[in-house]
Amino acid sequence: MSGILVFGRSGQVATELQRRADVTAVGRDRCNLASPDACAAIIESHRPRAVINAAAYTAVDRAEEEEALAQAINGAAPGAMAAACAKRGIPLIHISTDYVFDGSGTKPWAPTAPPAPQSAYGRTKLAGEEAVRAAGGCHAILRTSWVFSAHGSNFVKTMLRLADSRESLNVVADQIGGPTPARAIAEACLRIADQLTDDPAKSGTYHFSGAPDVSWYDFARVIFAEAGKDATVHPIPTSDYPTPASRPLNSRLDCRSTEDTFGIVRPDWRSMLGDVIKHLE
Repeated sequence: MSGILVFGRSGQVATELQRRADVTAVGRDRCNLASPDACAAIIESHRPRAVINAAAYTAVDRAEEEEALAQAINGAAPGAMAAACAKRGIPLIHISTDYVFDGSGTKPWAPTAPPAPQSAYGRTKLAGEEAVRAAGGCHAILRTSWVFSAHGSNFVKTMLRLADSRESLNVVADQIGGPTPARAIAEACLRIADQLTDDPAKSGTYHFSGAPDVSWYDFARVIFAEAGKDATVHPIPTSDYPTPASRPLNSRLDCRSTEDTFGIVRPDWRSMLGDVIKHLE
């Protein structure tokens, strides 16, 4: 039996996993995530001690027009992975999202809260969660939010790029959530994989996001302050920035069960933001 098999290679969390552990990362060139059978075959051939699914269809707006493709990647593929893992008694850590909720209210979402996705992306990610649970194997579904790093596409990189070409920016101020460093997600996944190997009874659905919760507007202001940018930020409501896919207004996640079960606390995203900006510079 080999080490940890990671689905995803160039994404934010997959990149951080490769930087922090000796893992086998499988990219699109080796496994077509739109083909569930291919995902199961990779697991059968590698026979790892644990699997982390850090791959997903994440084009939130495009998913409104490509829901069938998003469903294959976000829904069917995790189900095939989970079935293959259950067959061999291998723990699966599957990364999910706050988009499975409707974003109402102001209370942090508990892992047991009823999901009600408002977008194609959210629906397909929920389908993946349900498929993982239905497989009946050892697993941890880890919902997270607002992922950022020095890799891939994310809010931090977008803000820094725009600040170089604009003196002022309008940023949504009524969506609230926890920015989450991809590095922290990777570290959490590795710790969970080890603990599930020793204690499969810890299987379940968990939340993990950075603290403190902020709006995109406040997040942008901290980014510019940390990077020494002079761009002025103006708060706007979501209604002034329409998108094809609905965004949750409330992305707060209750992460207490993750700390209670695995001893993993919410990371302070502010302490990791500086390192990301330094890397980009």
